[in-house]
Amino acid sequence: MRRFKREYRAMADINITNLVDVMLVLLIVFMISAPMMQAGVEIDLPKATESPKDVSSGIVISIDKSQTIYIDEYKVPANQFEARLKTVRDVRRNRPIYIRADRTVPYGFVIELMAKIKKMGIDNVGLVTEMETRL
Repeated sequence: MRRFKREYRAMADINITNLVDVMLVLLIVFMISAPMMQAGVEIDLPKATESPKDVSSGIVISIDKSQTIYIDEYKVPANQFEARLKTVRDVRRNRPIYIRADRTVPYGFVIELMAKIKKMGIDNVGLVTEMETRL
């Protein structure tokens, strides 16, 4: 009996059609899900008639019901707020700061936080609201 020896030759061309299909599907999934991933802290924002700004371009400071402060989804102790904000601001210069405060947070607490930000020399501060739905 004779054994046949198979010869394997190198493929000269690569078919990337399947890879492109998968990448396009992933691109569409990420484009749809990216805006939903903007805010990780659960906050019941106050309603206003003006449409909300796109806060993804700036530094987001969130305050939840229990008056816990978050800088871009990272919990920050109140006594370290200025130091952490300065560190984030040094990395992302000239970015606006947006404050997202729960509607149950006392007005005075938000104003105190804004005063700390203004004392640091940051003037570009905005408040984020939710779009009021009209029936």
